Amino acid sequence: MTPLLRVLALFPLALLHGVGWVLGWIAFLASPTYRSRFVANAARAGYRFAQVRAAVGAAGRLVGEVPRLWFGRAVHIEWSRADLIDEARASGRGIVFLTPHLGCFEATAQGYAQRYGPITVLYRPARKAWLRPLVDSARARANLFTAPTTLAGVKQMLKALQAGQAVGLLPDQVPPNGLGVWAPFFGHPAYTMTLSTRLARQAGAVVLLAWGERLSWGRGFRIHLRPWAGDIASQPETAAAQVNGAMEALIRECPAQYLWGYARYKTPREVA
Repeated sequence: MTPLLRVLALFPLALLHGVGWVLGWIAFLASPTYRSRFVANAARAGYRFAQVRAAVGAAGRLVGEVPRLWFGRAVHIEWSRADLIDEARASGRGIVFLTPHLGCFEATAQGYAQRYGPITVLYRPARKAWLRPLVDSARARANLFTAPTTLAGVKQMLKALQAGQAVGLLPDQVPPNGLGVWAPFFGHPAYTMTLSTRLARQAGAVVLLAWGERLSWGRGFRIHLRPWAGDIASQPETAAAQVNGAMEALIRECPAQYLWGYARYKTPREVA
């Protein structure tokens, strides 16, 4: 698998995105379950399929760009509102980046690591044992560290924040049962992690919202940054609703690049 990905990493990003677009549509047409979930999730947010049709190909592009992001040379990255990072770093506090399954979330962490320095991102280890070494090693880049969704991983992220560094999470990822609360997401109950807000409160960190826009014709990515509005609520349910509301606002900026096929409303699995 690794040799193949390394070869694919040599291809232009535009070509990888083109192949990914085709794969996205093949998956959509071939899987009734994925297709119905995609349409239903978009409808919950108030979108007709015609309004988010482009997200089918975007999901495929997400897969197609993986070889380049994991094994290829650095991609072109632009910034929108980078002043928010400058202000946060000037305060000496750690930064918690919250990013939904929107655009290229791999690029947001890589972009920060390239431009600013160390960042630790939370990730869920691959369930298949043979994939774990590949995923763990492929995401390793200069100044980019990964923390698994375990107690040790949480401690690693908290230590980074206390050192004034940055961490990144996808808070619209469904956590295992007992590690989240039910909160509205586009007006419907969704099991939501509480880790992001707990980390920020405990470390006194700055919270920033971020997402990586996938530019056309393989031109790279543009990272959009937004400030967190107000204070984080002390009640877990209220804080989770705040996070979901912030993620909704980002998704509405570009619904054509959101992963509508992600099982956001599923019942959480039991903790292993």
